[in-house]
Amino acid sequence: MPLRLAYMGTPDFAVPALLALIDAGHEIAAVYTQPPRPAGRGHKLQPSAVHRAAATAQLPVRHPATLRTPEAQAEFRDLGLDAAVVAAYGLILPRPILDAPRLGCFNIHASLLPRWRGAAPIHRAILAGDGETGVTIMRMEAGLDTGPMLLAGRVPIGPQATTPELHDALASSEGDVRVLLERLAVEEPVADAEPETVRARLVVNLAEPAAQRLLDQLLREGDERASQVKLKLDAVRVEAASGWASGEANAMQLVRWITQWTT
Repeated sequence: MPLRLAYMGTPDFAVPALLALIDAGHEIAAVYTQPPRPAGRGHKLQPSAVHRAAATAQLPVRHPATLRTPEAQAEFRDLGLDAAVVAAYGLILPRPILDAPRLGCFNIHASLLPRWRGAAPIHRAILAGDGETGVTIMRMEAGLDTGPMLLAGRVPIGPQATTPELHDALASSEGDVRVLLERLAVEEPVADAEPETVRARLVVNLAEPAAQRLLDQLLREGDERASQVKLKLDAVRVEAASGWASGEANAMQLVRWITQWTT
């Protein structure tokens, strides 16, 4: 089922995910991006890469200088969103913005969190000599790159890797956001469901198949951690059958193990 979304991003890195959401048939109610900045010869105002992509797709574009005013927050709330997807937007979202979409706001971050929070994660991974990095999708909370991690895609960093090459590899993997949104739309919750129940159901929907893959991997490798994962996965399935809200805590433990242990 298509979702009604806002997309919030600014640089080239954020364009592939926007195009993936358009291709998947979701309704993009508004695209938020940074205001045009002076650039090039003559320092003429130039729209961001996301702004240009949105305009080409004939999507409505908004570029407020801040989201902290009551007016900006009311405009966002009035969009009546299912969710918002954020990628290198450039503004921290205040609580009224985070709480406005029915299912929440989801951030695409260019590192395997919690390794490189904040700005310039691609540069920092190369400078640190990391052997791999990736893209993490999280449900956003107040703060900088904080919140439950829901999906992570890994990208190796070769010994001769350059920042532009790694940038392009990570940007192309942003299409994984479609997986997240497909799960958001699966078994659509009833309209009057409590927000806590909706969020818990999302976490369980995301954690269960990924945890099964992790369990299969650990069993193949004869890893003793398989018993921990199996016990927790069984608990999630039992709790989910009796009530979605009760399954969230165990599902979040699975998400942490998936992030740490998947190879």
